[in-house]
Amino acid sequence: MCTRAVYLGPERIVVTTRSMDWETDMPTQLWALPRGIARNGAAGPASLTWTSRHGSVAAVVWGAVTADGLNEHGLSANLLYLAESQYPSPAQSGDLPTLCVSAWTQYCLDMFATVAEAVEAMQTPPFAVRPVMTPDGQPGTAHLALSDASGDSAIFEYIDGELVVHHGREFQVMTNSPTFDRQLAIEAYWREVGGEQMLPGTDRAADRFARAAFYMDAVAQTADPDEAVAIGFSVIRNASVPIGISTPGKPNLSSTRWRTVSDHREQRYFFESVRYPNVFWTDMHHLDLGEGAPPAMLDVSDLSELTGNTAGRFAPAELFQFLPSPG
Repeated sequence: MCTRAVYLGPERIVVTTRSMDWETDMPTQLWALPRGIARNGAAGPASLTWTSRHGSVAAVVWGAVTADGLNEHGLSANLLYLAESQYPSPAQSGDLPTLCVSAWTQYCLDMFATVAEAVEAMQTPPFAVRPVMTPDGQPGTAHLALSDASGDSAIFEYIDGELVVHHGREFQVMTNSPTFDRQLAIEAYWREVGGEQMLPGTDRAADRFARAAFYMDAVAQTADPDEAVAIGFSVIRNASVPIGISTPGKPNLSSTRWRTVSDHREQRYFFESVRYPNVFWTDMHHLDLGEGAPPAMLDVSDLSELTGNTAGRFAPAELFQFLPSPG
């Protein structure tokens, strides 16, 4: 599932965009999550516990998995499916506390203000990630992309039980399979070929990577934040998959369900469903993310009346619980 790309413009313009692709409908809500929330990693008796340091807006799927979001310091986190993920076994992880993959994105939004801070914290991983089974019966294995207001990026993958990190501004694009090192090799090939004469056009992850990478390099540079958001949407729509196209048993080759754009400098989080023509956004300056404020939710299952800045439409709600690891 999914494509993620970062636009780097002049005058501190940074925009991160992603698509969410899945073979079945994916109920989604947006949450405004204040500082000071006590959390549990939903991975058994050794689960990691933490208290959120930073407020965020998060896209939560199935009412239990933080898939995407932006925090109040401009850190964006994007969780994408990766079939090749192999998380540490109990023997490999030893006494480390455990964190379900359903909570991995939220942990980063809660605890880190920058990509560099996250990379430093993960040099010696403070937890072991555990997989899930999704409500529709698919293996819940994923890799994670972070980007921040400086334009820095990092990709986190668990390969053969070991955490692999790719850190740098150059890592602007990520899709699904294969592993990120092989995605980079494929992108290098297409960079040599050049995209003005021909680009791969299928819904395969490697082809979406090549298209998104080419267009992010080819689009105009702008210091206008609204224009940058429009550019982000135009690129991610080009890397999307039409409704009704899915490969059974391969959720990474599936229809696009929704798209987001995170405007890091202006602190705006945009959301678009493929089933509705309207785009809306949340201006985080208009949310109460202070410690003690209640969690608040915006149901986006029906977007027919949502437009413009919807920060005032979030309503206090009982906090969701992360989808737990089965073992």
